[in-house]
Amino acid sequence: MSFTYDDVGATREQGHCPPGFHSLHVRTRLGEGEPVFRRAAEALLTWRMHRAVGVGIDAGADRAAPGVDVTVTLAGMVKAPCRVVWTVEEHRRAGWAYGTLPGHPECGEEAFVVDRTGDGTVWLTVTAFSRPAKWYSRAGGAATRGLQHAYARRCGAVLRRLSAEDPAG
Repeated sequence: MSFTYDDVGATREQGHCPPGFHSLHVRTRLGEGEPVFRRAAEALLTWRMHRAVGVGIDAGADRAAPGVDVTVTLAGMVKAPCRVVWTVEEHRRAGWAYGTLPGHPECGEEAFVVDRTGDGTVWLTVTAFSRPAKWYSRAGGAATRGLQHAYARRCGAVLRRLSAEDPAG
């Protein structure tokens, strides 16, 4: 299967939104320090954050990597097939993006990146560009975009909790 949009990988470019798509940018403070960053990065790269948000994840690998197919299931019935288009694992930055495949209710790309700034603050940034691909996404209009923003905020809240947990305690 091929992607349902042309600008594959464009979420790497900060602020880029192809013509005809809606953009999304939600940034959530997770905490401070290297341990918080490491736990957040691991939860993000291993699908743990998404599972903890409450969506179904059927991934072709235990860890995000380019080319891995992922089907996200919403409310137990809406299936959203995607493919990871890029990943990053650096000293202060980790994350990935996936793009939509045929059958997804939206068309576009979404990125999830954890970064640790110079002062040690750890952030999750969710960026995306999308447009409706199914009739029910089009019918939802602004409400669909509102749900996308709510989902991104929920990802931040869940990852904040996961990254604050002490695995030893």
